[in-house]
Amino acid sequence: MLAPVVLFVYARPEHTRRTIEALAKNHSAKDTEVFIYSDAARSEKAIQNVNLVRAYVDSLSDRNLFKSVKVIKAKSNRGLATSVISGVSEVIEKYQKVIVVEDDLISSPDFLDYMNDALDYYEFNRDIWSISGYTFGLNIPKDYKNEIYLSYRGCSWGWATWQDRWKQVDWDVADYNQFRSSKVLRERLNRGGRDMANMLDVQMQGKIDSWAIRWCYTQSKLNMLTVYPVVSRIKNIGLDGTGTHSGVTSKYDAILNESTERCKFYDAKLDPRIVKSFKDKYGTSFDYFIIGVKRNIKKILRIG
Repeated sequence: MLAPVVLFVYARPEHTRRTIEALAKNHSAKDTEVFIYSDAARSEKAIQNVNLVRAYVDSLSDRNLFKSVKVIKAKSNRGLATSVISGVSEVIEKYQKVIVVEDDLISSPDFLDYMNDALDYYEFNRDIWSISGYTFGLNIPKDYKNEIYLSYRGCSWGWATWQDRWKQVDWDVADYNQFRSSKVLRERLNRGGRDMANMLDVQMQGKIDSWAIRWCYTQSKLNMLTVYPVVSRIKNIGLDGTGTHSGVTSKYDAILNESTERCKFYDAKLDPRIVKSFKDKYGTSFDYFIIGVKRNIKKILRIG
């Protein structure tokens, strides 16, 4: 059985349209169930665009682009973190696995094939936490011939996981006080990027509202890994200043996969050279300051 897609949308009608139209061109689109969670407007300024988004997603059922489309509309603004946590939890409980997309992600035509194949291949591998469809440009060694690599950090830009992993996340981070004062635990989390421990601090101080840093923290505690493609299946079009949680940058641009061959998966091991290249992508401090140094932190954080 193919995994359902859970899509989160808000107030960007053109980004939403491009995201869904690209997803509809996927090879497995007509065999895929899609659940669309539409958040309500946070302010009067957003009402018109929210309504445009909802009018568009309401039209999808008549177009037969997917096996089925169900739209869930929030009556009041929930924010991305609450929407993702509750939406994924609802769908994954029924289907045991999910593929998650937000409203600013363009997928390659083989994205759904890649994600479903990976979910099947790694389902019983207890080293694997999640599957990422996105990757940025890394210094992949010339002698590295595999089509995927492993990282200590999950990615929120087109991802998939299983119910038995998802249910282990402690969204309250009950052991944060222990983490805050532990150099060992902080360094362990920062294996996926030097910004991560600081980001969890900011989350717990109530200055941001990120589901993904809490998700990644559980991944770190369990010492689990994320599978990434060497060639990206996702391109983020939202880092153009239009998003609630995004600034403007080209640092994370990606070239989408064009191969017609299905990705080959295997029981990979961490490659220290790729781990270092991946970690270096996140610099030496908060990565979101790279995205927009002078912007309000709540507006520039893109991790979730």
